[in-house]
Amino acid sequence: MAGNMIGKLLRLTTFGESHGTGIGGILDGFPAGIEVDLSLVGRDLMRRRPGQSHLASPRKEPDAVEFLSGIFNGKSLGSPIAFMIRNKDSRPEDYAHLENLYRPSHADYTYEKKYGLRDHRGGGRASARETAARVVGGALAKMLLNKDNIQVQAWVSQIGPIQAAVQKDKVTARKVEASFVRCPDEEASDAMINFIEGLKASGDSTGGLITCLIKGVPAGIGEPVFDKLQASLAHAMLSINAAKGFDFGSGFEAPAMKGSEHNDAFVKDQTGKVTTRTNFSGGMQGGISNGQDIYFRVAFKPVATIQKDQDTVDREGNPVRLSAKGRHDPCVVPRAVPIVEAMAALVIADHVLLNKISSVL
Repeated sequence: MAGNMIGKLLRLTTFGESHGTGIGGILDGFPAGIEVDLSLVGRDLMRRRPGQSHLASPRKEPDAVEFLSGIFNGKSLGSPIAFMIRNKDSRPEDYAHLENLYRPSHADYTYEKKYGLRDHRGGGRASARETAARVVGGALAKMLLNKDNIQVQAWVSQIGPIQAAVQKDKVTARKVEASFVRCPDEEASDAMINFIEGLKASGDSTGGLITCLIKGVPAGIGEPVFDKLQASLAHAMLSINAAKGFDFGSGFEAPAMKGSEHNDAFVKDQTGKVTTRTNFSGGMQGGISNGQDIYFRVAFKPVATIQKDQDTVDREGNPVRLSAKGRHDPCVVPRAVPIVEAMAALVIADHVLLNKISSVL
């Protein structure tokens, strides 16, 4: 199976299945001498783990990460950082009835067509359980970015039809984490919680939007033509389970604007530095950062596994009425916030390293 690695200089490879022994990864290209804050890794994993609230899957995983190499006396060695998270609350028996069935909107059918077999235990490699390894790699990338004063912050900006009303530059981690759904708009957060609770009671699900803001990225980061910064971010975000869309800056609102409205005029700030009066470009022009805040959105579909009977077929094509079992989220969006941050941190850190090499050459 190809496609298990992301990055050019800072490369994360993940492994493992949802109900196997465990999941993990290898982060290669991480510079030596970086202080590793294990508490930061633990905090980000806790933000992603199941069972963290009544709105999430009740699967109880401690998600304790075990580092196997690459760290000594609290600092990175420059060698590959290998780590593993053992599955402690797997229940493969919950999925026995799915061995010969194709769940609607899951990867069951496509995996089987591609590989000739599949792991039906919770989706195996296609499960969002794999993203815990991304969060570990992303937490390490955040430590690298901290040295350059680059900060990544994501939050839930929409769940179902409910939209948050916030100023991007006013969002703080404290406000985000104060909400069960990681929405910094208190009124919208309460409405989102009620909406999800109603769907959970009826056995249905919903999706939403996550907005991510990256502050402190200097101008000149990005590798045109095919490795534009926004292209790398889009690749990373759309590799996340259930992600259905990506836009940056003005995004899909841009077609309704005039050029005279959309253009970001260059000006000098009070320090004499060149900047732009507006930021419809989302901090990137020509695939290269322009020094403004980078911001983008990721759209997530409704959870495919719902507690309602659905029509499907078995391997022989016979119609089957599927009654889902197992433990699932009615909405994955709140738990996806640290995943979006992790993938953003990995992309930006990789491009920062690429830029340092290209500047030497």
